[in-house]
Amino acid sequence: MNPTRKRRLIVISLILGAVGIAAALTVLALQQNMTYLYTPVEVLGGKVPAEARFRLGGMVKGGSIQRSSDSLKVSFTVTDGDAELPVEYNGILPDLFREKQSVIATGTLQGKHFVATEVLAKHDENYVPRDVKEAMAKAHEKHSVPEAAGKAKSEAK
Repeated sequence: MNPTRKRRLIVISLILGAVGIAAALTVLALQQNMTYLYTPVEVLGGKVPAEARFRLGGMVKGGSIQRSSDSLKVSFTVTDGDAELPVEYNGILPDLFREKQSVIATGTLQGKHFVATEVLAKHDENYVPRDVKEAMAKAHEKHSVPEAAGKAKSEAK
């Protein structure tokens, strides 16, 4: 192998190595910044890795909002129809935040409650995140099937 070819081979292998390292670092950085959306039933079911940062989606339970009188601390409960998870947030809530509305909170699970660093409220009457909508539809179907069966039995009598 002559010296020119050897030099070219070394340069090409160094370039390929640098591209490989850059790709690996990019993938690692993206994985660390990724936040997944879970519903309360999934969180309480243990589907969330310990100490993971994730998004909690669902509806704010009616009558669950409690505001601190001396700070911006707010606690409320997020529900998906099957399970409820208490949430603590310290900051200014969005203007559209209220009971019985869709919400997405980003944060971590600490013990039996969720500590949010960011809270997003729905922006119009039709908006519900697709994952949350599907989970809530399944919960409503599960809860309405026994009721419908009970009504059918009582109507048959």
